[in-house]
Amino acid sequence: MKIWVIFYLILILFSSPAQAGELAQRLESFPQWQNKPSVAIPQGELIYPDWMEGTWEVTSTLTQQVAPLAPDIVTPGFEQNQHYLNQPVKFIVRFKRDYLPNLNTSPLPSVLPKQIPIIPDRAFNGLNIAQAYLGVDKVSKVKVNPTNPNEQITFLPNQNQLITKVTGRSTETLPNQVFITTEISQQIFRGQKQIYLNEVETTTAYQLLESGKIEGDQITAIYLSSQDPNYFTAINRPVALYRYHLELILLPLTKNK
Repeated sequence: MKIWVIFYLILILFSSPAQAGELAQRLESFPQWQNKPSVAIPQGELIYPDWMEGTWEVTSTLTQQVAPLAPDIVTPGFEQNQHYLNQPVKFIVRFKRDYLPNLNTSPLPSVLPKQIPIIPDRAFNGLNIAQAYLGVDKVSKVKVNPTNPNEQITFLPNQNQLITKVTGRSTETLPNQVFITTEISQQIFRGQKQIYLNEVETTTAYQLLESGKIEGDQITAIYLSSQDPNYFTAINRPVALYRYHLELILLPLTKNK
């Protein structure tokens, strides 16, 4: 799998509420993670606070990586990813006001929100992040399911694909302009000669420091799929953990565009 995980770990720079403080406590307990967080099946897109609207330059720095079950279980690419340690990577992401795709399966009509929510531009963000880590010539496009923003495909060289589906989500809003989100995604790396499956958790705390400046603490956890021979050894414990420091600077003249 090499570095396919590493770029997607941040892909979700960002919904149902969690118990108050659960996600914050999870971040504080890093790296002592023994299970997955409490999440709900996502209903539509992840909604962000108003202060995240706009186009941002992100500086992401991998500050720590842990293999909790080593040496018995180490994920493919873990050693290679060490060269990202303390190396800042820059890319652009965008959060915009947009209506959510209608995922309502009820015969009753959906009620439109009073205010248009702030949601991520997943295709734009995913392409920029992937190209920042892999190179512009290594990622041709990122396609999001137009009827379900929780499903997307990243197109890689030699007809390889990374298929991602968000299966669980939770958010938490704290005082002092802090927003915490976690998403759990099923990933399938589909190559010409192999298929690799795993599960990825991305938990991020964003804090608005001042107008146009956000700081983030992001942790991603890799879990084995049920097809992995070590699945019953790991169960729900993460087999790889990556911690990032994020700095987001609002680009000028981008708000409300």
